[in-house]
Amino acid sequence: MKNTNGESSKNNLSLKSFRFTLGDIPNILGLFYLFAIGVGMLFTYQKYSQFGINIFDYADVFDFLIAPFADFTILAFTLGSLAIAYAIFIFDFWWSNSHSKSYSIVNFGINKKSWYQLYRYFLFLGMLVLYLYISSGYYGKMSGKKVKAQPKTSLRFSDNETKHGVIIGKTKEIVFFIEDDNVSAIPITALVKEFEIKR
Repeated sequence: MKNTNGESSKNNLSLKSFRFTLGDIPNILGLFYLFAIGVGMLFTYQKYSQFGINIFDYADVFDFLIAPFADFTILAFTLGSLAIAYAIFIFDFWWSNSHSKSYSIVNFGINKKSWYQLYRYFLFLGMLVLYLYISSGYYGKMSGKKVKAQPKTSLRFSDNETKHGVIIGKTKEIVFFIEDDNVSAIPITALVKEFEIKR
């Protein structure tokens, strides 16, 4: 009985730790923004990698700071991922507290081990990272198909040369352009007109 009460008390404290007050909002927003930047970097990398571009070679810090808000899909995915992760955490703690017997059976009794709490957090973190990696790969493939399906556009340079193709995307200083399967990185404000990216 004493052990059961102790476990219930720990679970109650753990569950309460996931309830936030108004004073926690600034910290939560800060963590959300950092998480969004990380997701934005991963998804942006996967998008450009479809065309043989390592976006980290061309983008600067500012490009990644606005990445979560430059594409609504990334922002929506970030919000959805956090909501799902939070819901799973709450459900797991509720289940372990309210239905300890079935929870213990499903976990083969390891929830009674002293190291289980640490294991639980690492497990959730690992699942979240794997989920984000798989999802970003899917996003990259879908973005690549969407880019290729766009109608061709024309880029005209100061010397009146014109290129016909599709704009993959851009950073603060570079426009990525694909013409007949040839991918180019074109500086927006530079004396160099363009340089080709070898795929």
